[in-house]
Amino acid sequence: MFFRVKNFENGTNARSGYIETERGIIETPVFMPVGSAGSVKGVSLDELENKIKARIILANTYHLYLRPGIEVINQAGGIHKFTGWNKPILTDSGGYQVFSLAENRKLTEEGAVFRSHIDGSRHTFTPENVVDIQRIIGADIIMAFDECTPYPCDYRYAKESMELTHRWFKRGWERFNSTSPVYGKKQYFIPIVQGSTYKDLRRDSANFAAGFDAPGIAVGGLSVGEPAEIMYEMIEVVNEVLPVHKPRYLMGVGTPSNILEAIERGIDMFDCVMPTRNGRNGTVFTLQGVMNIKNRKWKDDFSPVDPDATTITGTQYSKAYLRHLIVSGEILGSVIASIHNLGFYMWLVDQAREKIESGEFKSWKRSVIQQLNAKL
Repeated sequence: MFFRVKNFENGTNARSGYIETERGIIETPVFMPVGSAGSVKGVSLDELENKIKARIILANTYHLYLRPGIEVINQAGGIHKFTGWNKPILTDSGGYQVFSLAENRKLTEEGAVFRSHIDGSRHTFTPENVVDIQRIIGADIIMAFDECTPYPCDYRYAKESMELTHRWFKRGWERFNSTSPVYGKKQYFIPIVQGSTYKDLRRDSANFAAGFDAPGIAVGGLSVGEPAEIMYEMIEVVNEVLPVHKPRYLMGVGTPSNILEAIERGIDMFDCVMPTRNGRNGTVFTLQGVMNIKNRKWKDDFSPVDPDATTITGTQYSKAYLRHLIVSGEILGSVIASIHNLGFYMWLVDQAREKIESGEFKSWKRSVIQQLNAKL
């Protein structure tokens, strides 16, 4: 994976660039739609590629391992052939999903023992077998197995958890470097910075991750309940340490304003379920603010969902019609809202990249940030 910074924004740490993989070039900053089980909910591949213009999508090791199972994916020839998506795919290792099982998992030095949320069956993830599973899945970028600490947590727990994540990464790194891709396409293995909300732990973890010849570095354990300002502070602390010549991936974040704030602080890659999950529940993101389309005020509003909707996603649906679909429980409503929200996120990071390259990012961000947070 080759990464090149094209432009830096004067007065900030924002930068534009590109990541080159064997399945395509990814311009950064980039947002990755989340397709945990190999599908971005309610969105077809044609819509992902041609309307939303996604350049990379995210799938999840935990979900794919449980269903359909790695045997099926292997028989299909890997995740790309199984899904029909020919552009890059990143797989999260499942660490966050195992973390979220809380009452149904046990962490040890060896790994994590957990029970499936589907049928209660017992499974074990280790740093080694998570690499093996992701080799069989065949994603282009694969993540190390880590423990995601909850918020809040005390210093001792955060330190022990971070050190466990570091030991797990060393084991995963050894397994990755002693094995080969299953389907002939190069894969890239990425460490994850942890340390909760403690500055010294975040610095230690960033220094640890930077000490390996990995092609990029992820920042995990944020957007788990901490105030946004603390999250931004942790990003700043980490990015003071991380090498400039490697892409930085902020995992699971977040709102449109979160993304712009993180771009300003030097983050290159993002993923979040918010565009599709919130869309299915009737929340629509626009440049004017956040809209609950279920509100009665939109019942007879026949204007477009967003004045920029035609340039973002090509949709031409009115607020009144979308509201009707959502409150009626029509599947099409969830599809339209999801496509719009994903298109909006993609448009937002594309605009950020253009503004960085023209030297206008800081002033542009200042002009739109309050609008993005407004409740319509």
